[in-house]
Amino acid sequence: MSPKNQKAMNNAIASLEMEGFVVLPEYKALCEKLLNKEITTAEYIATVKKMQGISV
Repeated sequence: MSPKNQKAMNNAIASLEMEGFVVLPEYKALCEKLLNKEITTAEYIATVKKMQGISV
């Protein structure tokens, strides 16, 4: 992951954690795949929905 993307992800995670949310390693890894262009945005969204038990 590029340093720019890593910094952006770290900032987003820190912001979420300051609000009381916990970002699980599975979600961090999924986000890295998206930022590295290993998966598409549609695949990312579908995977997050599946992980959350959302069927649409």
